[in-house]
Amino acid sequence: MGRACVRRRSVRTKRAAGAVLHGTVSRVGADPGAFGSRTVMVRSRAVLPIAVAFVTACRGGINDAPRSHIVERAGVAMGSELRLTARTVDEAAAAAAFDAVFTEFDRLDALMSVWRAGSDVLRINAAAGERALPVSDDVRAALRTARQVSEWTGGKFDVTFGVLTDVWKFDAQDQDNTIPDPGAIRKRLPFIDYRQVEVDDRAGTVFLKRKGMRVHLGGIGKGYAVEKAMNILRRAGLHDFMIQAGGDLYVAGRKNGRPWRLGINDPRGPAGRSFATVDLTDATFSTSGDYARFFIKDGIRYHHLLDPATGQPARGCRSVTIVADSPLVADGLSTGVFILGPAAGMALIERLPHVEGVIVTAKNEVLVSSGLRDRLILLAQPTDAP
Repeated sequence: MGRACVRRRSVRTKRAAGAVLHGTVSRVGADPGAFGSRTVMVRSRAVLPIAVAFVTACRGGINDAPRSHIVERAGVAMGSELRLTARTVDEAAAAAAFDAVFTEFDRLDALMSVWRAGSDVLRINAAAGERALPVSDDVRAALRTARQVSEWTGGKFDVTFGVLTDVWKFDAQDQDNTIPDPGAIRKRLPFIDYRQVEVDDRAGTVFLKRKGMRVHLGGIGKGYAVEKAMNILRRAGLHDFMIQAGGDLYVAGRKNGRPWRLGINDPRGPAGRSFATVDLTDATFSTSGDYARFFIKDGIRYHHLLDPATGQPARGCRSVTIVADSPLVADGLSTGVFILGPAAGMALIERLPHVEGVIVTAKNEVLVSSGLRDRLILLAQPTDAP
C-alpha cells in the first residue's frame, strides 16, 4: 500500500503484526519507538473527529478548479446521520445525484430494516424454519458478504445475532438500559449460526434453516448503502467527494490536491476529540466502538457489539477502525474484528489483502496494521477511562 492513498494494489506480504503504541504522548512528540524505529512527530494543529472534520473538508475545496463549487447535503438515513459533500461545476447535477443517494438509502432501509413492516429481513425471519422466500438482489448480496466476513472471523461476525435484540435493547427505537437475565441469553444462543442461512441466487431466495432464527443487518447494511452511494456519485460524474453514514465513510479523489485527512475518534475522550489521523483517497473508513450505543451500570460498560458465542458485549477492544477498498467489507470487518479481539483481530487484518486497521484495546493500547504505520499520525494517547 502506498503512503499517500489506498488505491487498489497487488497482494503483498505484510509485516508480522500490528505496531503497539503506549505510554503518555506529549503535544510535541511521540515515543520514538512507537512505530518501530521511526520517530513519530505529533502535529500541533487541532484535528476534529470524522463527523466534524467533514464540515472542515467542505470549506476548503477539493482539487480547486475554475467555476467549481462545493455542494453538500445532510439528513437522516438508516437511523444515522448521512452527510454528502462534493466539488462540482454543475450544482444542479450534483443535487440530483444527492437526491438519488438519499432515495437509495431509503429504498435499502425498506428492504433491510427490522423496524419497517414488509422488509425483506422481517419476511425472512417470519419464515424461518418453514420456507425459502424470494428477496431482493440487495439483501442476498449483503448476506453473501456477511457470510464471507463470518468465515474470516470464525463466526464472531454473525448476522443471526438478531435473536439477542429481544433481551439487549440498544436500538434507538426500543432502548432499555436493563441487563438481561443470563438464562434468557443462554436460551437464544443455539439460534445464532450464520451457516444456517441459505442464500440461493439462482432461485433468488433466502432460507433460515431453523425456526426461531433471525437475521439482523445492522452490522453491514450501512456499508452496503455507502457502496451503492459511491457508485451513484461516480456515475453522476463526481470525482472528489465524501460520504459519511454514521461510522461508515468513503472518500473519493482529493481535498485541495491532497488526500483527505480523517480523524480517529478517542473512544473515551470528550466529543470532538481524535487521537490519530490518517490520509486517504479512494478508500473507505469504518469504525465500530463501544462508545456508540452503551450504558454503564455499577461501573461496567454494556454496549451493542455482542459476542455471538456468549451473548455478552465483547470486552477486548474499545474501538476498531478498518480501512479498505469496499465499504461493505469494511463495515462488517470493523464489527467482526472488534468482537474477535485485539490479537486475533489484528492477525486477521494483516492476512487480508486491501485491508488495514487501527485497534484501541481494552487496555488502551493502540495497535496499527503494517500498511498504516507510515501514514498514521498519532496526536495523543487515547483517554484512559472505564
